[in-house]
Amino acid sequence: MKDFFQTTRFKVLLAVCVVLSGIMAYAGANGRLQSAPQELLTVALVPLQKITAIFSNGISGVADHFVHLDDVMAENEALQQENADLRKQLVELDRYKAENEMFRSANNLKEEHPEYTLLPGFVIGRDPLDQFYSFTIDVGTKHGVQRGNVVISEHGYLVGMVLDATYTSSKVVTILNPTLNASGMVSRTRDSGLVTGSDWLASEGLCLMTNLPRSTQAAVGDEVITTGMGEVFPADLLIGRVTEIETESTGQSMQAKIQPGEDISSIKQVLVMLDTGTVVAESTTQTAEQSDEEG
Repeated sequence: MKDFFQTTRFKVLLAVCVVLSGIMAYAGANGRLQSAPQELLTVALVPLQKITAIFSNGISGVADHFVHLDDVMAENEALQQENADLRKQLVELDRYKAENEMFRSANNLKEEHPEYTLLPGFVIGRDPLDQFYSFTIDVGTKHGVQRGNVVISEHGYLVGMVLDATYTSSKVVTILNPTLNASGMVSRTRDSGLVTGSDWLASEGLCLMTNLPRSTQAAVGDEVITTGMGEVFPADLLIGRVTEIETESTGQSMQAKIQPGEDISSIKQVLVMLDTGTVVAESTTQTAEQSDEEG
């Protein structure tokens, strides 16, 4: 028992009793003895009340956070849709701008070839296995395009010919392809020859002009144009410039390497030369079909 009075527990208990006695004496002196237990309870409960308030505020804050998060997500979705719409409008604006530029070029070229209607077309695909850079454009029979229509650049240079046409698109074979031949002429000297593609020149983006006379005075830098012979290509279409002249293997004539006026491998937009009569007939047919459907 004597040892108990020496323990820490006893000392703590004694200190608590002294504190409680002091509180009771203070309460008695101030007439607050009856409310002392309540005040003691209030003091004891203050920390618990603070914890409860913090916990309650925390739950309320989390709820508000999730409500705010829903609002942010909805706003984000709306902004994404608005961004997509703006991008779509930008794409359409770019296309209209390109088409306007093409139409201006077409109007300028129209004076040189009034017998043709020039239809703008954009390159939408290429054959990666074709060494002659054939490509597909976004206009077809719906727009009056037919197999054999001549294709030129917006600057008037010969690009190729329509090989096949579907309702909404067409495949174009280029002047770099050996299967495509055009009667050509050196503009300055008036020497004529045959412009065609070549297996060994296609990788350089060049084509070949053969059967030039041995006595030709053609020189590097001369312009080459179509003659209109054969009624395949209209006369006076620009083809390109002479980059080199050499004797053919037979020794009887000369040949020239031609740099096309347009980069065939990367051209993005072209003009299809439609015969005016064909366009009128196509338009008349469509009108008749519409009338039958309405009837």
